[in-house]
Amino acid sequence: MSGLTLTPEREFLGTKIGGKNPFFLIAGPCVIENEELLDVVAQKLKELSQKWGLLIVFKSSYDKANRSSIRSYRGPGLEEGLKLLAQVKKKYGLPLLTDVHWPHEVEKAAEVVDVLQIPAFLCRQTDLLIEAARSGRWTNVKKGQFIAPLDALQILDKFYQVGTDKVFLCERGYSFGYNNLIVDMRNFELLRRHKVHMVFDATHSTQLPGGGEVSGGQREMAFPLARAACAAGVDGLFFEVHPNPPEAKSDATNQIYLSWLEGIIEKLLSIDALVKERIHANS
Repeated sequence: MSGLTLTPEREFLGTKIGGKNPFFLIAGPCVIENEELLDVVAQKLKELSQKWGLLIVFKSSYDKANRSSIRSYRGPGLEEGLKLLAQVKKKYGLPLLTDVHWPHEVEKAAEVVDVLQIPAFLCRQTDLLIEAARSGRWTNVKKGQFIAPLDALQILDKFYQVGTDKVFLCERGYSFGYNNLIVDMRNFELLRRHKVHMVFDATHSTQLPGGGEVSGGQREMAFPLARAACAAGVDGLFFEVHPNPPEAKSDATNQIYLSWLEGIIEKLLSIDALVKERIHANS
C-alpha cells in the first residue's frame, strides 16, 4: 500500500471527505422522467443514507443535451426540471446534483442544487467552467473520454484561477477504439498526488457509446469496476440507478437496478475502509 496516497481531508456538504473518510455517493436516475420516478428513487436513497451513515447526493438531469439521436428523450427542461428537483430536496432532505450545459443555466441551477455537474464533452468549455466556479457551488467535472489524466489539471486550474477549489474530477473511462470505453485505474493515484479529489462514475464507464441511435452498455460491469476503483482509493462514487432500467428513457443499458444498490454499498464500504486504513497506516 505504500505506493498509494490519500487526498487531503476537507468538508463537503457538512460531511468530511478525503483522507481515510468513507466515500460519498452520487446516485439517481439519468434523466428526470416524471415526479413518481424521482420519489421512488429518492425515498430509497434517503433510507440507505440513514442506514449506512453515508452522504448520498441525489442526481438527475433536467436536460440530456448530448443524446445520440435527435429523437431521444431529453428531459422536462430547465424550469420544470429544477422545480421537480426542489421538491425532492424539500421532501427527502437530500442534497442535489444536476448537469448544466450552458453558462446561462448555471445561476438558476445553483439556486436549487448543491452540486453542479459538467458533462464530459463540455469539460474544456472555459466559459461554462468559469461560471460554475463563480456560482459558489461545488462542481463535479466529468473528465472527457479524450483527456489524459494530467492534462485534466488544466481544467481544474480554471477553477483555481477564479479563486475556488470546490471541484471534483470524475473519471468515466476513455474512448478505446470505436464504441468502447476502458477505465485506467492508475488515474486515481496520478491525480491524487496533485491533491485532486476524485469521483468514479461506475455506470457511465460501462457504456458502449454510439453504434447506432442508442448507445449500448454493460450494467453488470459497474460493480466490478467500482470495486477496483475503491481498491485504488476514491473520494466519491457515482451510480445512475432506476427501478426498471430497461424501461428508462436514457442510459437504459448501463443504469443499475435500484434494488442492487444496498448490496453494492455494503461491499464497497468494506473495501473502502480496508484500503484507506492501510494507506493511512503506511503514510
